[in-house]
Amino acid sequence: MISRIDLRGDALPEGPALRDLLPRADFDVSAALEKVRPICEAVHHRGDAALIDFAEKFDGVRLESVRVPAQALTDALAALDPAVRAALEESIRRARLVHREQRRATHTTQVVPGGSVTEKWVPVERVGLYAPGGRSVYPSSVIMNAVPAQEAGVESIALASPPQAPAFENDPAGGLPHPTILAACALLGVDEVYAAGGATAVAMFAYGTESCAPANMVTGPGNIWVAAAKRFFTGRIGIDAEAGPTEIAILADDTADPVHVASDLISQAEHDPLAAAVLVTDSVELADAVEKELEPQVAATKHIEDRIVPALKGRQSAIVLVDGLEEGLRVVDAYGAEHLEIQTADAAAVADRVRNAGAIFIGPWAPVSLGDYAAGSNHVLPTGGCACHSSGLSVQSFLRGIHIVDYTKDALADVAHHVVTLAEAEDLPAHGAAIKARFGWKVPESK
Repeated sequence: MISRIDLRGDALPEGPALRDLLPRADFDVSAALEKVRPICEAVHHRGDAALIDFAEKFDGVRLESVRVPAQALTDALAALDPAVRAALEESIRRARLVHREQRRATHTTQVVPGGSVTEKWVPVERVGLYAPGGRSVYPSSVIMNAVPAQEAGVESIALASPPQAPAFENDPAGGLPHPTILAACALLGVDEVYAAGGATAVAMFAYGTESCAPANMVTGPGNIWVAAAKRFFTGRIGIDAEAGPTEIAILADDTADPVHVASDLISQAEHDPLAAAVLVTDSVELADAVEKELEPQVAATKHIEDRIVPALKGRQSAIVLVDGLEEGLRVVDAYGAEHLEIQTADAAAVADRVRNAGAIFIGPWAPVSLGDYAAGSNHVLPTGGCACHSSGLSVQSFLRGIHIVDYTKDALADVAHHVVTLAEAEDLPAHGAAIKARFGWKVPESK
């Protein structure tokens, strides 16, 4: 059901050579980019009318309006299963606890007497959040995007999620995003919600339409069309990341429980046929036991043939055998997983040595599923190896640092000769002249 890659014996290669040996899904955003271009341009030129036409084409529903009525949010919350509501409320509470601590304070550095630089943090003015609603529905993603934006102080927050086709004639939910998405928005106080999916939603936020004001930034997970649309608009709007298929890597030794390891691999495989499930271990016995355990666990769950089996059998998933823990750490750092579980002896110490991961889960009682819903951490994380240079979504994602420079005449005079010297070294004499003009065109001598 899952392949093996044996990296034992010979010394592991360095850098890209090692990364090339590791499993990864095919995810060609460049090819998708050309397909979303006309969609984005249609939204630019036709606004709401294009969104309505695309909803009929892609989602099978003819919308009367793209904006979701406020009453629909109220009704969705009222009809929400009490157990689901309690779970969402607890997820929100824990996420707020973690993200509130990420706030940054204004800080002033006194560089010299009379000269200071202050860094203040200003939230983006308006953000558009995207919550997928195709293969699966993710109210948890509403929380993971909205909470850090709110804790950052973003004043204007809008959310888009695909409209659902009516389940029966005169279905009141037809044409609206999934009711659990709407209920999560109501719990969070996000009352500006749009029935728009995929690239059309990103284009709506980037350009604005008759119903929706343009946003400064778009965040949220999605499929390859969402990723392609984000790339299309990079430079016009801020984005969190071009998220690819979800990934789990597990670094485990012979102390790990194969039942836990197998269940965690399956938990990510059920997202998508391109989802990656990777086990890195120096224990052949554990590898054998996990393979044996996968069969009955897969047979006992849902989404077997359309998601889990293709994901586990795909080129993006594998059991990677290594000689020892040191080699295993090199492999997981080269892989840079979105989610990395450490199931080894002294797991906390091992986790402390990891450099590249979106989020790290320590030991047998911190599975990725906990982080997806209720750890308090954020589950919008870098994929495709991007953890080597990027972080997951946080309050900082929605903040901009602005430097405020405040110098007196004496403080400027003290450094003026250095500024003029560097300006002349770069052949930018007007830069130096801007200093000289303040001192009668004569550079003051330094004290």
